[in-house]
Amino acid sequence: MATLPLLLAGCQKQEAAEKKLPVMVRTETVAIADYAPRTSLTGVIAARTLNNLSFRVGGRVAERLVDVGQHVDQGAVLARIDPQEQEFDLRSAQADLDAAQAQLTQAAAAFERQKTLLARGYTTRRDYDAAEQASKVAQGSVNATQSALANAKENLSFTELKAGAAGVITVRQVEAGQVVQAAQTVFTLAEDGDRDAVFNVQETLVAKAPAAPAVTITLLSDPQVKAMGKVREISPAVDPASGSIRVKVAIPDTPAGMALGAAVIGSVSAQPSKAVILPWQALTSSDGKPAVWVVDQATKAVATMPVEVLAFGSGTVVINKGLEAGQTVVTAGGQLLSPGQTVEIAGAEQ
Repeated sequence: MATLPLLLAGCQKQEAAEKKLPVMVRTETVAIADYAPRTSLTGVIAARTLNNLSFRVGGRVAERLVDVGQHVDQGAVLARIDPQEQEFDLRSAQADLDAAQAQLTQAAAAFERQKTLLARGYTTRRDYDAAEQASKVAQGSVNATQSALANAKENLSFTELKAGAAGVITVRQVEAGQVVQAAQTVFTLAEDGDRDAVFNVQETLVAKAPAAPAVTITLLSDPQVKAMGKVREISPAVDPASGSIRVKVAIPDTPAGMALGAAVIGSVSAQPSKAVILPWQALTSSDGKPAVWVVDQATKAVATMPVEVLAFGSGTVVINKGLEAGQTVVTAGGQLLSPGQTVEIAGAEQ
């Protein structure tokens, strides 16, 4: 029985010694750096200007001369409708003009005769006024029929649909033999010139983006093809289907490799801010909030330090509040620690 207290005392001393053994950890010295996260999204190349082309008169399509993907020059004929009706209107307008001119010739001759007779006193003022009125009416008829003839000629020219600018046909909506109405879209033309890169962006990213950011556009199929762009248009409404906002980025001097419909990657760097970047293993929890283990250089004891996480990266955590430059933070082995625990830093000189 006398040896029992001695055994208990020996066990207590051994447990106390075990509690005081330092834990081996890895650490990192806190350094404040500029953190500028880079966001990349996938989009497509689109035309800056799209024109919906249509006939200005209705009729049956007699000929379609272009197809989707074909490049056309300004003024090129894209399609024709049957001009039979417009040609008939033209002939009718020409006949009306000829008749009106004949009436004008007759009325003008009668007026001149009445003018001569009136001067000699061989006619009445009433007949003179009637002849003058008839001449003016005939002249008005000629003017009206001339306008009608000009309209008929113009309508005949409208039976040919021409490209208003050089570009690429992106949509075709008619075939030969189909009857179309005036102003019905027949083709959609993507005009030549600078292109846009179109992206569907989350609303939160749009809200956090800097004003007028520079966007690096990279061709997905060939990363060597790059261009710089600038945000040209941000849709004011959220797309209800995708929950995203459409953003158009103008690309001045668009590279030839960035053809219509090509997939591209747009990258934007946010405004830099001061932050601490640590391995994600450094992050722990204290009272349900983010924290890290900080080592006291004098005693080698650790304590939790609450921090504010700005962002998570690939294998890293970005901390913008809670740490100061020069502090020592545990980056490996923190799962074995408790407040006040002493540590031994791996790789440190003894």
